[in-house]
Amino acid sequence: MRIDQALAHAHALGVARLDAQLLLAHGLQRPRAWLIAHGEHVLDPRQQQTFTAQLAQRLAGVPVAYLVGERDFFGLALAVTPDVLVPRPETEGLVEWALQLLPRAPGPGVVDLGTGSGAIALALAHEAPGAQVVATDASAAALAVARRNAARHGQAVEFVLGDWWQPLAGRHFGLAVSNPPYIAGHDPHLRALGHEPRCALTPEGDGLAALRCIIDAAPDHLLPGAWLLLEHGHDQAVEVRQLLQRRGFGPGTTQLDLAGLPRCTGAAWAPRS
Repeated sequence: MRIDQALAHAHALGVARLDAQLLLAHGLQRPRAWLIAHGEHVLDPRQQQTFTAQLAQRLAGVPVAYLVGERDFFGLALAVTPDVLVPRPETEGLVEWALQLLPRAPGPGVVDLGTGSGAIALALAHEAPGAQVVATDASAAALAVARRNAARHGQAVEFVLGDWWQPLAGRHFGLAVSNPPYIAGHDPHLRALGHEPRCALTPEGDGLAALRCIIDAAPDHLLPGAWLLLEHGHDQAVEVRQLLQRRGFGPGTTQLDLAGLPRCTGAAWAPRS
């Protein structure tokens, strides 16, 4: 079977063209552009068998990132496994916002709560070499992936095992960021995400439990004037701003994602004198 025939077969099965190209390019260890220019290239039996098996997995809902073992995020190629959430383009907006605030942060310490693959922490460390980045996660398996990504890109991020702020007693930061699980437990969209770790997608209930936990404990770990930036569901911005206000933060600000939906909300810690 030639490359063009293999891609046509994938299309006939219902696999998106880009997904099929990424899978086949990875299997051949070639750039995607090479496939387009070499449609007449004949796959050997092993390559054809591997591609066919991956198409079946993709049709079953397995993310392409898990099948090829990596995902690009903020210009970094990151290893991903089923132990971590696949990094989303929307989360790059959280990194961009953090980078805008870093020059005015009251201290060099930055913490990424619930780091998963390390995507946010490593992007910040790569783009802001002067930042002292710490990242926490309750999953040892996730931290193993994050540490592998840090080694791959030569980033000296400190990874700490523990739930949100819990392993950071007595430590204070000039900026905090998090992309916590925020999908409501009854949300029907979870069915399509069944191959990713459920605990990284939803805290169950109304989807706000992790956000409440992070906001509630944040003042014990933030320097005066430090910002807390949170990714959340498109319909949760008002609740997140209210949670920040009730905890004593300054006025909350919400930023839109690539689709124009409210996706990240943040506020500065302003302790009352």
